[in-house]
Amino acid sequence: MLDTDFFRRWMAATAAAVDREADRLTELDAAIGDADHGSNMRRGFAAVSDVLEKEAPAAPGAVLTLAGRHLISTVGGASGPLYGTLLRRTGKALGDAPEVTSDQLAEALGAGVAAVAQLGGAQAGDKTMLDALLPAVEVLGGSFGEARDAALAGALATVPLLARKGRASYLGERSIGHQDPGAASAALLVGALAEAAGPNGGGGA
Repeated sequence: MLDTDFFRRWMAATAAAVDREADRLTELDAAIGDADHGSNMRRGFAAVSDVLEKEAPAAPGAVLTLAGRHLISTVGGASGPLYGTLLRRTGKALGDAPEVTSDQLAEALGAGVAAVAQLGGAQAGDKTMLDALLPAVEVLGGSFGEARDAALAGALATVPLLARKGRASYLGERSIGHQDPGAASAALLVGALAEAAGPNGGGGA
C-alpha cells in the first residue's frame, strides 16, 4: 500500500530530479521551444517542496492536489497548467483514502493523463508529454520500474516525430530530430515515482 509519506517522497524525488536535469530540459526546449522549460519546472517543483514542508496533507490525494495547485500558480508557459492539471486530477481521483494500491494509483494517474490530453488537445504521437505518460500508465499497476522504463522510451521516441501540438508545432518539419522537453520532464516525474518506491520498484500492492 502507498501512504501519504510515499507521495511526499515522490514529489521530493521529482523536485530533486528536475533540479538536477533543469539545464538539459532547457537545452531541449531551446531547440524547439522557448528555452525556459527547465527553469520553469525547477521553480515550480521548488515551490511544491516548500509548501509540502510547511503543510501536512492528510492523504495521498491531498498531496497531489496541493502540488498541482502550486504548479499552476508558479510555473510559466503551458507546463504549469498541464502538470498542475495532471497532479490535481490524479489527486481528485484518489480521493481521501489514507492509503492506495499501485493499481488505484495507475487508474488515477490515467485520469490525470486523460485530463491533460483534453486540456492540450493532444494524443499519442503528437510529440508531447503524453508520449512519455501514456506508455507509463499502461504498465504502472505492475511495476513502477517498468513504468519508468516505458516513460524513458516514450520520451526518446519523440525525437523522430513531427510536433503537432504546442510551441514546437510552429516549426513544422524542423521539429523533427529533437526530443520533446515535456516528454523528457514527464519521464523524470515517472522515474521519481520508481525512486520513491525503493529498490524493489514498487507495484503490485
